[in-house]
Amino acid sequence: MPRINNPKPPKRAPKIDTRRGAKKKPCSFCQHGVGTVDYKDLAQLRKYISDRGKIRGRKVSGNCQQHQRDVTDAIKTARELALLPYTQRTVTERRGGRGNRDDRGPRAPRSDDRPAAESASVEAPAVAAEEILEYVEAPPVADVELVEEVAE
Repeated sequence: MPRINNPKPPKRAPKIDTRRGAKKKPCSFCQHGVGTVDYKDLAQLRKYISDRGKIRGRKVSGNCQQHQRDVTDAIKTARELALLPYTQRTVTERRGGRGNRDDRGPRAPRSDDRPAAESASVEAPAVAAEEILEYVEAPPVADVELVEEVAE
């Protein structure tokens, strides 16, 4: 059975075009009659790389589709040959971040809530520092005896 009283959805307001009076940027390569983009022309290629090292898009650079592809290939080739960097160094450093324990300050003392047996097994045996130094500084006994036997 068909619906007769089906209300139509309300119409949306028309979108306002912000670029109505603005013209599209002309392709600089087409204007100057450049056939190919050279990967060795670093001054030209730097115009199409952002300050972070990203390749600018077509809408930002104003290149036509073919020349944008050529620019992208030239930038990638120059990067592989180490003529252009992949990324730019950032001047400002962020403080903190994930996984960096040095910036958080000293650790709070832990409360000893563990059982006595568990805490006893964690502690290392106490050895006097003098005993360790005597062992390290003393010459090996076996080498001295061997030298005396050969000398006789």
